[in-house]
Order: sequence, then C-alpha cells, then structure tokens
Amino acid sequence: MSIKLRTCLALVFGLLMILLTILLGVVINRLSSNNIEKEIGNTLGGIAYQMSDKLDYFMWSRSGEIDVVSKLDVLRNPQERHSAQELLQELKANIPSFTWIGLTDAAGVVAASTENLLHGVDISQRPVFKQGSKEKFIGDVHEAVLLAKLLPNPTGEAMQFVDISVPLTDSASQFSGVLAAHLSWEWSKEMENSLLESYSSLKEHVDIIVVSRKDNVVLLGPKELVGQTLQLESIQQASSQKGGWALEAWPDGNNYVTGYSYGDGYMNYGGLDWTVLVREPKHVAYQSVDTLQRYIFMIGFAAAALFALLGWLVAGMVSRPLTNIAAAARRIQSGERIGLPQHKGIADIENLTDSLDNLLRNLTTTEAALGHMESLAHHDRLTGLPNRVGFEEYIRMVADRKGSPGNGLVLMYMDLDGFKKVNDTLGHAAGDELLKIVAQRILGQLREGDMAARLGGDEFVAVLRHGHADSRKVALAAAGRILDAVREPYLLDGEQAGVGISIGAAAWPEDGSDIQEVMKLADASLYKSKLKGKNCVTIHNA
Repeated sequence: MSIKLRTCLALVFGLLMILLTILLGVVINRLSSNNIEKEIGNTLGGIAYQMSDKLDYFMWSRSGEIDVVSKLDVLRNPQERHSAQELLQELKANIPSFTWIGLTDAAGVVAASTENLLHGVDISQRPVFKQGSKEKFIGDVHEAVLLAKLLPNPTGEAMQFVDISVPLTDSASQFSGVLAAHLSWEWSKEMENSLLESYSSLKEHVDIIVVSRKDNVVLLGPKELVGQTLQLESIQQASSQKGGWALEAWPDGNNYVTGYSYGDGYMNYGGLDWTVLVREPKHVAYQSVDTLQRYIFMIGFAAAALFALLGWLVAGMVSRPLTNIAAAARRIQSGERIGLPQHKGIADIENLTDSLDNLLRNLTTTEAALGHMESLAHHDRLTGLPNRVGFEEYIRMVADRKGSPGNGLVLMYMDLDGFKKVNDTLGHAAGDELLKIVAQRILGQLREGDMAARLGGDEFVAVLRHGHADSRKVALAAAGRILDAVREPYLLDGEQAGVGISIGAAAWPEDGSDIQEVMKLADASLYKSKLKGKNCVTIHNA
C-alpha cells in the first residue's frame, strides 16, 4: 500500500521531532537533574550543619558560664548563702535559658536556688548531683522530675531539660557541694526557628530533627516524631561521615531528601553526640526538576506538531531542498555550528527553513535557561553574592590550581555585630535591606580578582588573592577597609541604624596546605574576634 508524499513527510517529520525531543529531554533532564539534586541535597546538609553547630556552640557557652560562676568565692563559703542566692537569681535573669540554678551542700541538699525552688530538698540521688560531685557533668535531654510541678507550664506539654553541674570545693580544697543548672529545651526550638528564617523558601516544607545518641530517640522535630526511635541510614552515616545528604524512605512511607550532620562538640565542649537531620519531601524538593522535564517535552512535542504540518504543506516541492536541509541537519547533529541552507523563490521551503532555525534558537534558549537556573542555585537571592554552595565550588576550583605560581589566598570570615537588634527594632524587611547594603559595602572594598559570598544569615566570607605579597598585610588592609565601611550608619525606612562586623582570617597555603583546614582556622579566628569584644579582626598566627 502506497502512502502519499504529504502524509509520509508529515509522519516522518512528526516522528523525528518526537524522537529528538525524547533524546534531548532525557539527556538535558539527566544532566540538569543530577546537578539540581546535588544542590538541593547540599543545601539541606548545610542547614543540618548550621543547626548542629548552633546547638554545640550554645551548650559550650552555657557550660563555660557555669564554669566561670563556680569559681566565685561566694559559692564556696556556707556563710554567704544569701549572696549566693542573689548571684544565682541574677544569672538566671540575664540568661533566660537557665530554667533553674541551684547550689547544694556536700550531702546533696539544695542550699540556695533560683526562686527558692527545691530549697532544702535532697537531690543526692539525682544524676545532676551524683555525677556532678565527681566531675563536670552535662546530661542529655530528659523530662523534668522534681521541677515539673513547680515551674509554670502554659503549654501543658512535658517539660524537658539539659543538665549542667560542676563540683565545688571549699578553701581547704574539700568537696563542699555541687553547682547545678537546668537548661530548658525550648531554646532548641528558638534556634530552629531563627535558622529557618534564613531559608524562607524552604521554611514551609522542611523539618529539622535532632536525634539523641541514646537509642536514636527524637529530641526535637514534628510532634508525631518526638520521643520516637528512628532507624535510618542517614543517622549511621552521620556518625561516620559527620555530614552529607541522602535520599531515603522514612517510617511514614514517604521518601525524603535528608541532610545530616553530627554534633561532636565545640572547642573544649565534647558534645552530646546529637545527630541533626533536615528533611524535605522528595516531590517538593525535586519539583523544579519535574517542571523542567515537562517544559522540555512540551516544547518538543509542540515543535513536532508544527513540523508535521509543515511537512504536509511543502511535500510537492521539497525533494531537492529537503535533501540539502537533511545534509545540513546531519552536520549540525555532529556538532558543527552552521545555519540551514536558504532556498529563495519557494515559499514553503523558505518557511520550513525558518521554522528549523527557530527550533534551534529555542533549544539554545532552553540550554541558556538551564545555565541561568544553575547560576541561581550558586547565588544568594537576597544580596546577589555567591552563596555557600557557590563559595565552596569556587574554593574547589582554586584548590585544583594550587600548583599555579602566585596563587595564594586569604580567607576572611565575617559576622555582623548588632544585626539582631536591627531586626528586632526595625523589622526583617529593614534587616534584609541592611544585608544588601552590607554586601555591596564589602564588595566595594575588595580588589579586582577577589570575591565575596554570603554563607547565610549575617555571615559573609571574602577570598583575597595576595599573589607574592605579604598575606598578613593584604588581610589587615582589606579588613580595615571593610570595618570602616560596615560601621558607617545606615538609613533604613527613615530610621538610622548601625552595625559592626567581626572578622577572622587565615592564609593559604601559608597557614596550611589543606585549604579546608585553613577555612577552619579562619572560622576559629572569627570566634576569637567575637570573644575579644567583637567589631575587630583576628588573623591566624598574626
């Protein structure tokens, strides 16, 4: 049975375009999907790391405060109980995270405490005394026992605490009692909320979950998971790899992209070995991938329909021109960047040629759009600076060129001082505007070839190329410019505001051949700046 040329060409053109669409769709979707999935996973893993770091830093701070207070003579002298009571009360008033602070005698009887709660009660059998009488003790999250009925509880939910206690000695270096404190677990929820505020696009469908080292019990997370035991591969991976992400099935039967991080302490605080998980439903996380796939196939099938129609219209006069067009198409498919041959005088052939050119431009535009999407994944939406992912990619590229002469870098970590006050007094919109201005001020103080990125919240980083120059001088000069620029007043919605900035810096490869270790040194230097009083710069080994 013979088929008319118009019908044959229409079918052939339509079939070829469908096959080409499927091929391009599969190739482009696979390449783009892998990249987007990695960016999503790395983002969730980064959030998990930030939460883990915040938890460890908070516990380190509170532990250090108890250490400092325990050294005061007023706590070691039984004759100063009234003064000790006032001191504990003032400590609790200034640090609300301390729900209860108490001082016991050597027998474990509470001799002074905030609000006089448990005063005169024997707590010698409680872990906070039994363990704290031997050495410094930091207990995992647990429900209140003695304080449950004494403290206000407007929510009606079970109250949970983290214990910190240290032994005390008198002037003769004899054991005289224990200084014990209960931290309300509510501070972890405050940290969770503050962290998610930095990721407004993820806040609605991302869960942050904290898992105890004991039996993998959920300490923080959705209500239906709190108190439950989780058996997940990501928890096992966290304890060995410290951080990363995975796509896995959860007990509710749903698949989640799960970022994980293992809290192994901060500085001299050894940590409670909590695992932080950040999960996002797979169908939500990969929605952009699915949308891209549909977009590619819609364009392809629309083009297939168009070309089938054109094949029907030009069948009568396309034999020779079609051969030329097919030859050009094969050259394009092989990778040559050429245009399709033009045939003047035959309107149908001219239309076909133009349509093919339009298709090529559409595919090129689609490819450019994919590149733009990848660029968005590497840049901070608020300030336009590279984000944490873009910064880490930049560092990887620089590290790969470590053999190049004059390739030395100064890594400068920066954190704003007083930014929370701006947010609290002028609102988050003003805070966002301030972050944009700060980003431009930092960028304006860098030289050509340097880069700046926003890691999240009010944290920034700059990478300075120093070539063969003195890295310390380069760091001090740039830090001085940035300190002066950031300290300049800000006019936000008619209100004047001000912030400072703390800076920590380290040089690569002078301070270490491993650039990741140098990044940690710069981060540690930043914390030293904070401890020195903020609004200053600390350079490693300066």
